[in-house]
Amino acid sequence: MAENQNVEWKEAWRDEYLKWICGFANAQGGKIYIGTNDDGVVIGVQDSKKLLEDIPNKVRDVLGIIVDVNLLMEDGKDYIEICVNPNSYPVNYKGEYHYRSGSTKQQLKGQALNQFLLQKTGITWDSVPVQGVTVQDLRNDSFDIFREQAVLSKRMDKKSISATNEQLLESLNLLENDQLKRAAILLFHHNPEKWIPGAYVKIGYFESDSELRYQDEIHGSLLSQADRVIDLIFTKYLKADITYRGVTRVETYPFPKDAIREAVFNAIAHKFYGALIPIQISIYSDKIYIANDCIFPEDWTIEDLMGKHRSRPYNPLIANTFFRAGFIEAWGRGIEKIKDSCKEAGNPMPEYTVKREDIMVMFQSLVSGTNQAANQADLDKDSSVSARILKVIEAEPKLSQKKIAELIGEKYSTVKYYMESMKKSGVIRREGSSQKGTWMIL
Repeated sequence: MAENQNVEWKEAWRDEYLKWICGFANAQGGKIYIGTNDDGVVIGVQDSKKLLEDIPNKVRDVLGIIVDVNLLMEDGKDYIEICVNPNSYPVNYKGEYHYRSGSTKQQLKGQALNQFLLQKTGITWDSVPVQGVTVQDLRNDSFDIFREQAVLSKRMDKKSISATNEQLLESLNLLENDQLKRAAILLFHHNPEKWIPGAYVKIGYFESDSELRYQDEIHGSLLSQADRVIDLIFTKYLKADITYRGVTRVETYPFPKDAIREAVFNAIAHKFYGALIPIQISIYSDKIYIANDCIFPEDWTIEDLMGKHRSRPYNPLIANTFFRAGFIEAWGRGIEKIKDSCKEAGNPMPEYTVKREDIMVMFQSLVSGTNQAANQADLDKDSSVSARILKVIEAEPKLSQKKIAELIGEKYSTVKYYMESMKKSGVIRREGSSQKGTWMIL
């Protein structure tokens, strides 16, 4: 058997192997075999009885934990088995924290060490108290946003919503011994970057991967960011197809607004703010990328994330406040809601790129290759496409969208885009099934 997450082979004992025991204790536990080669073949060990006494004592004195040390025999050769249980508290080797990952031992440093210590002590990153800032330092505008949204969501009782700011923070578990937690600073302070750099959102419009046309940065509390980012994307960065239902103006965007909103709100709520890197939204004529740093539960796979799963937020206090405001769900349904929104709008399914500490989602426009900057110049063509579609439907109402595209000489994706827009604006309607239905001109 090869070395793996829980097994390590060693030919002879060295005191430095206390680091390996430390790594197993801080991870999922495991076994170290002394007197075996790298393939797990027993070669025997000298002074086995002495090691039975020395190893447990050294582990206890240096690491402060107890391990089981067993003497085994194979083909007349003695070898030692060291059984290490996972420890609920952080274990250090002379001030160093080691961790078993795969078949390797890693020394934890920097953010990885901070994350490990918080996890082992049962404290979440966003629940750490911050000194030097009080409730009076928070501005009312973020509280106003929260109260307004909480009333609409109906996820808080009227007594909690109408309470003072301090009482509201208490009800959201954002205070500890009269000190604001990190989540409170991020959610309600007008300048959380004073304590947590990188707590903002960058948006850029790109002509190509190397050509940035213009950009914006959205700063302030997370609640105000959530309120402004979506509005900025759909007023400055995207142009809508304008149609009329009677005298009512109808705007149809090339990206489903509900899906973009869900993705942005989830990025803000679940971001790993300890990385000190802003959320980045890159907008092209035919696609949108939303990327942010995050940390998934250790036992999750990509399949767990993309499939149905229970909610296990990295920032439970931030996520709870966003849930109370109606910004996100609390059932791990964010990705499913995004997919459903894209499907309903007729857009391609979003594509996810998932790594251990970051995630990026890419949305494709309803019409691939649509140049948002050129929409105004294409209005005449828009009218022509719609008119030709209506002419075909009038003559042969049972045709499929693919057949209509062939008859008018346009791409299928283009015809699909315009017909979805015409359906939403009340110009046409589909009666019957997708296979045997009929197009109706209203």
